[in-house]
Amino acid sequence: MNAPAPVEIPTLAGIDLEQATIPELRQAMDSGPLTSAELTAFYLDRIRRLDSRLHSVITTNPDAPRLAAESDDRRRAGRARGLLDGIPVLIKDNIDTADRQPTTAGSFALAGARPAADAHLVARLREAGAVILGKTNLSEWANFRDRRSSSGWSAVGGQTANPYVLDRNTCGSSSGSSAAIAANLATVAVGTETNGSIVSAAGANGVVGVKPSIGLVSRHGLVPISGVQDTAGPLARNVTDAAILLEAISDPARPDYLPFLEPDALRGKRIGVWDATGGTSPETVEVFTGAVERLVSLGAITVEVTIPGLDVVGRAELPSMLYEFKHGINEYLASTPGDHPADLAGLIEFNKSNADTEMGHFGQELFEEAQATSGDLTDPEYLRLRAEATGAARRGLDDTLRAHRLDAIVAPTNGPAWKTTLGKGDAYLFGSSAPAAVSGYANVTVPMAFVGPLPVGLSIMAGRYSEPTVLALAYAFEQATRVRRPPGFLPTS
Repeated sequence: MNAPAPVEIPTLAGIDLEQATIPELRQAMDSGPLTSAELTAFYLDRIRRLDSRLHSVITTNPDAPRLAAESDDRRRAGRARGLLDGIPVLIKDNIDTADRQPTTAGSFALAGARPAADAHLVARLREAGAVILGKTNLSEWANFRDRRSSSGWSAVGGQTANPYVLDRNTCGSSSGSSAAIAANLATVAVGTETNGSIVSAAGANGVVGVKPSIGLVSRHGLVPISGVQDTAGPLARNVTDAAILLEAISDPARPDYLPFLEPDALRGKRIGVWDATGGTSPETVEVFTGAVERLVSLGAITVEVTIPGLDVVGRAELPSMLYEFKHGINEYLASTPGDHPADLAGLIEFNKSNADTEMGHFGQELFEEAQATSGDLTDPEYLRLRAEATGAARRGLDDTLRAHRLDAIVAPTNGPAWKTTLGKGDAYLFGSSAPAAVSGYANVTVPMAFVGPLPVGLSIMAGRYSEPTVLALAYAFEQATRVRRPPGFLPTS
């Protein structure tokens, strides 16, 4: 593989934006060398100059300069809000914003949708003074349309490219949010996950991703797949920024996570080691082995584990989500103003009528399977499937954590990103996201290593509302290893 090419380090007012954390940016704003208006203009210009190669941002917010100016005015008047005041944030385009930006989920079927209110997490960001910089590309309908879909492709945004190697995939439906943060097109971003869409995309793009416990972040205003598993979460270049963003969007707001971020947080912790690759990626096995050795050197006590019940999860999760998608998308469409199909049946017909635009690379098999269900969440068959999936995932994690007296479990997040082949589906070898995603428990991924020019991540998962623990462990690993490096925008490898 080719070595990464040298890239320009983005700097502004003498600040290295690759290394700077949100507290450091706020300090620079408070002391004078930097303004939110300058930072926002810098990122809008960077998107204009670089994103034609990535297709990671669907739209920029025409109100962003005004929001930045208002933040600067507050600061001059001594009324600055929390750490996020004036910080540019990108939002995945399946999260409602009641502004001049559309919310499309990547489909032209929602081009005329006009959400009446911000998603609850967006409202919290506005309250914190964050600058909503724009909306990011995604796998259309968060990758819930067809089995042969390509992660990172949407009709509205095109195919998102991996900024490390441009012909490689971005994995996971939060592809635009992850690629944009890897390429330093904003300070932080918000993605969503049903199963893997935050952590897989973060791992493949060399950034930190947090899949929060279900219930920590409100789902109000998210274009739904599963009312049981959907959640939004942070993407950032470092654990500090991810923790700050998570606290801001949590509902109700959780205690400040920053005091938990200690460099020696791994010392004395019992860590389960789960090789989720099944040997399918020898290079990932090798770097994961090295990461585990580093955990031990940092004082962790490691125990090899397996997670039982994943065969049951695999059988029951998708069939239960088909019911949930039909129920949820019909409710979302019925409650969203604007010119758009009225229900899932209408979306299916829209895609058929606009096949050249929407279905040139793959079809809508999952839409059709979901439509064939009752969509009734009191249906005994649905209740059986959901109980099997969630119950098996929770027992698998709970029993493993309890039996070995573990603080957390680690696993490889992803293997090296595959080459994008539109129309052939994703060449996905393995993933470790299912136990935490289906159980509704916390999962954080942090850059672990590089395989050639391509990043791979380390996932750290534990029980529900264990965010302080998994963030602390991720921070300790990050500070000791300093794995992340800027992308090289290589054409191929």
